[in-house]
Amino acid sequence: MVSTALVAPETSVEHLTPAAHPERPERFRAVMDALAASGLMERMERIDSGPAAVETVLLCHGAEYVRIVEREAAAGSRHLSTGDTHLSPRSFAVALEAVGAVTAAVDSVVDGKRKNAFCALRPPGHHARPDQGMGFCIFNNAAVGARHALRRRGLERVLIADWDVHHGNGTQDIFYEDPAALFFSTHQSPWYPGTGKTWETGAGAGKGATINCPFPSGAGREEILGAFRRKLLVASNEFKPDLVMVSAGFDSRLGDPLGEFRLGDEDFAELTAMLLEIADKHAGGRLVSVLEGGYSLSGLANAVTSHVAALADA
Repeated sequence: MVSTALVAPETSVEHLTPAAHPERPERFRAVMDALAASGLMERMERIDSGPAAVETVLLCHGAEYVRIVEREAAAGSRHLSTGDTHLSPRSFAVALEAVGAVTAAVDSVVDGKRKNAFCALRPPGHHARPDQGMGFCIFNNAAVGARHALRRRGLERVLIADWDVHHGNGTQDIFYEDPAALFFSTHQSPWYPGTGKTWETGAGAGKGATINCPFPSGAGREEILGAFRRKLLVASNEFKPDLVMVSAGFDSRLGDPLGEFRLGDEDFAELTAMLLEIADKHAGGRLVSVLEGGYSLSGLANAVTSHVAALADA
């Protein structure tokens, strides 16, 4: 049986940003071309998805914020008023498609149709807070997928691991008081968006369910893979997730224009293997990976190929 699903809405290219903007439609094409050229496309099953219903987005975002996005995109606004995110007339619809892709991937692995899934999509999501889009993000794709699993699919615990060079402040905010989600992040600090300090560990019932591992410019394999080994493997043994989700940002790769980490393609394969190990041990192998950052087209293509090859080998 093919173990890996690919969910890749072609509408991803319809969210337009200005010329030379780092988060551009060419990112999606670079990923898809790399998967085809590597032969990985033949080792996955591409599954269909559609736009998420607004009610699904409301699992993580406020109704007024969703209305703001819809209204401003329809009005032709070039920037989302809540933060540093570009808009085009199709951005609201494309953002709904991105969320729908992730929930379709979650359904596929929860139903046992596929062991794991990779979601190639844009815009990215991990900076999107409950009532604020920022950092190129409109809706928090991975967070909505996790809450869909918890609220609608009957799972009790979801791990979200984020290796993007930027801290996933939106994901942290959404789950900060929720003990059902373990959020683990490695990220550059000081760096955008300025959050993700080690003492940010959750609040209320969610105290201890947020683990931040900030590292300075120049960090690479030793620091980042070391944090996954020393901290996440231990924490996951205590948490025992029913599903592993990955905010797979490849701007932590050496040479990315928006990051100063030094991970190589083989490091992403090893990170993937660690998360697959967690999924196999606790979650019946269920893992869903969601594309976040990565702004060198060639670097993104190579890193995604390494990551997805590890998924397909599971």
